Amino acid sequence: MVLQPNFRGSSGYGDSWFVKNGFKNWKQAVGDVCDGGRWLVAQGIADPAHLGIVGWSYGGYAALQSGVLSPGLFKAVVAIAPVTDFAMKRDEARVYSDYDLAFDFIGSGPHIAEGSPLRHVEAFVSPVLMFHGDMDVNVSIAESRAMDEALRKAGKPSQLVEYAKLDHHLADGATRADMLRRSDAFLRASMGLPPGP
Repeated sequence: MVLQPNFRGSSGYGDSWFVKNGFKNWKQAVGDVCDGGRWLVAQGIADPAHLGIVGWSYGGYAALQSGVLSPGLFKAVVAIAPVTDFAMKRDEARVYSDYDLAFDFIGSGPHIAEGSPLRHVEAFVSPVLMFHGDMDVNVSIAESRAMDEALRKAGKPSQLVEYAKLDHHLADGATRADMLRRSDAFLRASMGLPPGP
């Protein structure tokens, strides 16, 4: 069973749904994602012992931040090209002409530290697997590297798979097949499930 939530902070549903955006309003956005997992369990659709989370880009961020907001809800976390620190993400735009827009979009204030999983690795109880292309200009691979290093230093299980010469979209058939294979094996092993075919 797969649930793909359109959490508050998502675009395309009007201003009242978008609120301030998923960065400034991260608690509501990530809270909706976690509530989706709880709903699956409450409805008897998902076994709480076998509930995992996978996300890409902001979704990768939400997957990681769920490990801070609701530690242990998801028994395994897969994050692809994730934002891991709001300040790092904001600063990546310094070399571009739209830096002012990026700064305004992400903002400043307490949510920068509160909403950045990189700064709360001690909260994690579930294993993490990350994928990132080393030519990503949307979200720098430095964010995944920093997250992996911080998790490991904190004694938390973490793996980072880097793909050479690929950008944010990892638009290569062999790479995507590898990522899916590794994700399947990781999710199964993390939840005590038998290997796939």
